[in-house]
Formats: sequence, C-alpha cells, structure tokens
Amino acid sequence: MLTLFTDTDTDITPAVAAEYGYKLISMPYSIDAKTVYPYVDFEVFDDHAFYDMLRSGVLPTTSAISRERYIEYFEPEFAAGNDILYVHFSRAMTNTFDAMDQAVAELKERYPERIFREIDTKGITTISYAIVREVGDLFKAGKSLEEVLAWAETEVDKFAMYFYVDDLKFFRRSGRVSGLAATMGTLIGLRPIIHMSQEGKMVSLGTEKGRFKAANRLLDTVMELGDDVRGHRVCIGHSDSLDMAKELAGMLTDALGPLDIEFVPVNPTAGSHCGPNGVGVCFHAKHR
Repeated sequence: MLTLFTDTDTDITPAVAAEYGYKLISMPYSIDAKTVYPYVDFEVFDDHAFYDMLRSGVLPTTSAISRERYIEYFEPEFAAGNDILYVHFSRAMTNTFDAMDQAVAELKERYPERIFREIDTKGITTISYAIVREVGDLFKAGKSLEEVLAWAETEVDKFAMYFYVDDLKFFRRSGRVSGLAATMGTLIGLRPIIHMSQEGKMVSLGTEKGRFKAANRLLDTVMELGDDVRGHRVCIGHSDSLDMAKELAGMLTDALGPLDIEFVPVNPTAGSHCGPNGVGVCFHAKHR
C-alpha cells in the first residue's frame, strides 16, 4: 500500500485531502509566543479573521517542525507496511526538510524494506495546491507511483505562479523574496510582482502601480506563458481578497474563454509572510 502525504503550506484543506486520501502534515505559525498548528488546533481556517488580525498590526512568525514530529507522522505508515509519497512545498524555502531527511533516515534503519518518495512542488500555497491536486488526480486515474514520479520530473516546472501583494512589510520582514527592494512602495501604491522560480524560490520581477495594473500584468503573463491553460485547473490564490481574485478571474475568462477556475485562500502559515490583500494565479505554462 502507498500512503500519500502533503502539508498545510500547500493550501490543501482536510476536505480536499480526503478526496485523494492525503494525510496532512501541519506547518505551524506563532502569535504572541503561542504556536498554532493548522487543522490540529482548529478545524476550519477562518481566513477573514486571520488576515484582519494581520491588518490590525499582528505579525506572526513561523518555524520548522522537528525530526521527532516527522517520525510521529511517518512511522505508523511504515509500521503498517505502507510506503510513502510526500508531495510538499519547496525545499528551497525552509530548513524543515533537513529535519525530515533525518527522520526518514532513522526510520529507514528500522524499516529497511519500506519506500519513501517525495515530489517537491518547488513552490508554496497556490502553485503547490494545483500540483498536489494534479498528483491526486493521476492516482485516481490509476497511475502507478513510477508513472506519477515520471510525470513530476517534467510537469512540476510547467506550473507557473505569479502574484502581487498590497503591503511590502511582511515580505521585507521575512526576507524570503529575492530582488525585493526595501522601499516604501506601499505608501505610493506600488505592488511587487513576484513569481516562483524553477529553483523553488520567490523572486520579485519589479512593481506595478495600483491593483489594476498589477492584475493586468498577471493577465499578460498568462497570455504570454500559458500552455494548454484550458486543459488544467487555473487556481487563483488570495489572502482575504476574494473580490480582487474574482476580478482577475473575469479578466482571464474574457481573454481566454471558459476556464476551470478555483479560488484558493492562502493558508495562515504562508500568509504570515505575504500578508493580506494578495492575489495570484497559477496556470499550466511553457515554463515558470
């Protein structure tokens, strides 16, 4: 038997995980020294309440999970005779996978016959969500582990994610976006345009002034890089900005016709870094 894992940084909720049989690894965030584990400490993510809290001035922090916690997730599957495939957010964005590697190495010593495989989505939030669902769809269609891994070798890099945010202070504080100048852009209406690179990192591509120009930049990027966009989900992520996400969806359908669009709230752990009022689009592309 094969057990599928993903993590909450991919925006997958327990309900979506259940559609495919994924088990969820909870990635924590902390507020006022209290650590919160999504879907462990609460059942439903209230994105409006969370991002309103950030609007009020709260600045959460995030942290990696320990080797011991990974063992708690994985060992029951190995002990039951199951192999594991873990589809996760980008290794390039965190050191949590160092702890995971240590846990897997320890478990392999105890269960040498067991198989552990992983697919690095080279992204976080919405792009990871799209890839996790595509992998789940492949298994539901009867594909083998080897076929899915072969698919990932080429297809992961064909999912592109481009987004903008309202408030630069969250990204400036986290330091997770390369090429992002520490300017007062928010005060003069500048929105940084950011994408997930092929290396799995967030990279700033410059700025646009105002939300309308930022949304048009995203639309132009989909038109330029899109490949079989209609044949795949178009996932529009947002951090409590559904109205703006719907406006972008309207722009996309006006340009491309009917699309399979899904609106995806950004999970609180990743949202601690991007802040409220962000919008992004993930689509199937020629390249990232």
